[in-house]
Amino acid sequence: MSFTLSSRAIAILLALLVASVLTTFAWIGPTLSFREACLGAGITVAACFLLVYLSFEALIFREVNNIYAGLEHVKRKEFRRLSNKFLFRPEPLKRIRDEILDMAVRKQEEIDELKRLQVLRREFLADVSHELKTPIFAAQGFVHTILDDDEMDELTRRKFLRKAADSLDALDALVQDLVTISQLEKGVVRMRRQRFDVAQLIQDIFEQLELKAKQRRVHLHLEPATLPANGMWVLADRNRIRQVLINLIDNAIKYGREDGHVTVTLHQAPKNVRIEVHDDGSGIAKEHQSRIFERFYRIDKSRSRDSGGSGLGLAISKHIVEAHKSTIKVRSESGQGTTLEFKLPKPKQDVAVEAPAAAVPLPG
Repeated sequence: MSFTLSSRAIAILLALLVASVLTTFAWIGPTLSFREACLGAGITVAACFLLVYLSFEALIFREVNNIYAGLEHVKRKEFRRLSNKFLFRPEPLKRIRDEILDMAVRKQEEIDELKRLQVLRREFLADVSHELKTPIFAAQGFVHTILDDDEMDELTRRKFLRKAADSLDALDALVQDLVTISQLEKGVVRMRRQRFDVAQLIQDIFEQLELKAKQRRVHLHLEPATLPANGMWVLADRNRIRQVLINLIDNAIKYGREDGHVTVTLHQAPKNVRIEVHDDGSGIAKEHQSRIFERFYRIDKSRSRDSGGSGLGLAISKHIVEAHKSTIKVRSESGQGTTLEFKLPKPKQDVAVEAPAAAVPLPG
């Protein structure tokens, strides 16, 4: 049979034990009478009871109640009320309380993060299903139309086969993007850093995207107009940076203003080159700026995949730039366009000696 004692009962027992010992010694002593010994015992019992009981209340039970109260604040996510912690308290119970509350705060934050990741996982699966379903259904529809219509003429048949092939090509590109971003997130893709002229790379991309820019009457500019004679050399994975710049410039053409301008600006610093891609479109609202690098995230949900892309371009670009120990930053104001920028390191020989604008071109 088990039973528990309250703090008051424990205090009474301890007080009686201490008083009994003191009274015994006092009674045995020759200087005290029996009445005086009883009076001393009563005073001792009362004093010991008050001291022990208050000690239990102040040092143990009150602190335990504070721990429970603190845990309630953690459950309510009222972390600011727990900010008055001291790292070097002499009271062991208060130190235990602080450690328990600190652990509870961390665990609550981990739970919140897991919930957030769960929501992102559900959104990702839904987006992947939708993005895969669109080209599959399109190709399936064209192929079944050809199979079901035996009297279809050769021209129409080839037209439908071409559309089915285009849908499958889009599906293949989407799958390749998914594989790429998965490898980048796992860190299994190594950046093959090499020395190249980033200004020349941008000019090549301008030529590649020239037709798309003309369709929207968008003018492509590289600033500064007068570049150093030896170019602007960086140390990075040329193919991956090309992929990043194509994504950024292509987005600027699509979301910029028709009859507008897309400007790529190069800022040369002692140790790096900062690349800015600016469009003069409607801009990105503040609530979207922190999410544009998420997979499949679209600001305008009504845009089709053809007009708005799969939503993986910026996510891939973010991972590639981060693999180069840099970050993509976004600056945007409503009605003033959007600027995306990142930095790339210079080769060591270019960092050690800054060549003048009219210098002899460096060996490739």
